[in-house]
Amino acid sequence: MAKEKIVLAYSGGLDTSVILKWLKETYNAEVIAFTADIGQKEELDGLEAKALATGASKVYIDDLREEFARDFIFPMFQAGALYEGQYLLGTSIARPLIAKRMIEIARAEGATAIAHGATGKGNDQVRFELTAAALAPDIKVIAPWRIEAFREQFPGRAEMIAYAEKHGIPVKATAEKPYSTDRNLLHISFESGMLEDPWFDASAESNRDMYVLSVSPEEAPDEPEYVELEFEAGNCVAVNGERMTPLQVMEKLNELGGKHGIGRVDMIENRFVGMKSRGVYETPGGTILFIAHRKMESLTMDREVMHLRDSLIPKYASLVYNGFWFAPERLAIQALVTESQKNVTGTVRLKLYKGNVIAAGLKSPVSLYNPDIATMEADPTQAYDQGDATGFIRLNALRLKVAAAAQANAPVKKN
Repeated sequence: MAKEKIVLAYSGGLDTSVILKWLKETYNAEVIAFTADIGQKEELDGLEAKALATGASKVYIDDLREEFARDFIFPMFQAGALYEGQYLLGTSIARPLIAKRMIEIARAEGATAIAHGATGKGNDQVRFELTAAALAPDIKVIAPWRIEAFREQFPGRAEMIAYAEKHGIPVKATAEKPYSTDRNLLHISFESGMLEDPWFDASAESNRDMYVLSVSPEEAPDEPEYVELEFEAGNCVAVNGERMTPLQVMEKLNELGGKHGIGRVDMIENRFVGMKSRGVYETPGGTILFIAHRKMESLTMDREVMHLRDSLIPKYASLVYNGFWFAPERLAIQALVTESQKNVTGTVRLKLYKGNVIAAGLKSPVSLYNPDIATMEADPTQAYDQGDATGFIRLNALRLKVAAAAQANAPVKKN
């Protein structure tokens, strides 16, 4: 009888290395390790050999960077998604892509289950499993950190290291960083460890070595740099006149943003599971793209369409953060977003300087800004008669005057 097959989301770190071996032992299963290349760069070095040495029967390391940029990052930025006013959702948006590819591998390999190393206190477990529920409700999900027997066997890091040594699992014997990280094409996040103290200053000079994608604003060049982004239907298609794919756009903007100390965020956020947590994020290219896109919309998007789309931003961002990327309501909002972006076309010029992204010019063949109408001088088109504003204001003031009169005549309340 053939062994059960399990597809494991594998990072090569201590947790997923131990989980790989533990799954084989506990389920007497064949474990297929899967790593998505979504921009981790050197973190992927040696992963295949390590997974095979740990006991994986097969290893997939799939380059999903272009798909990630094209089908996940860009649509999300068209929607203007920003979670709780600060977070550009770098980790959140990667999880549905990883889970989607896990499902595809499970189908191809005849696996009956997928597994992940997300803890029972975080958001990632929800994101992985809601994606699986939407795309493959028949496939079982194994979450070891939610299994009591696993937690009893591994109450701490020391027990995991001992288990790895006992089973010959290659774990680097380097000093553990006092925080955890998650990196991809859009950002890198830092959490836990010393960052669990909200009074800890992550921007202090003594902590500059923590950051990966950007220099500190204090260390950024003393001269500003200009960059031009060209948009077509809400997507950036060129940087400084050079046509690029979505992946190339993100890589170029990351380079520019990192050089100028752009895109650092330190926030307390509300996790879906109910607790508050602290996250420090570097999103250099994403920050430039987000601001440029918004500037382009200001010139080309109809006011009521913009306000309607904007009213949906908190909902859309929460759907991404909470793992509902493949839910029907997100797809419905995305359809509206796509329609809203039809005329978001033109060029944005920005000035990058010491952590700041400064508007430096806009132009578009479909601009809705008409200087002849907007001018404070005489309107040569006669399109706007200032006298019309009198009736406009009078009608809008009517209900306010009625309410004020009613309140003035209301009986005085006695204590």
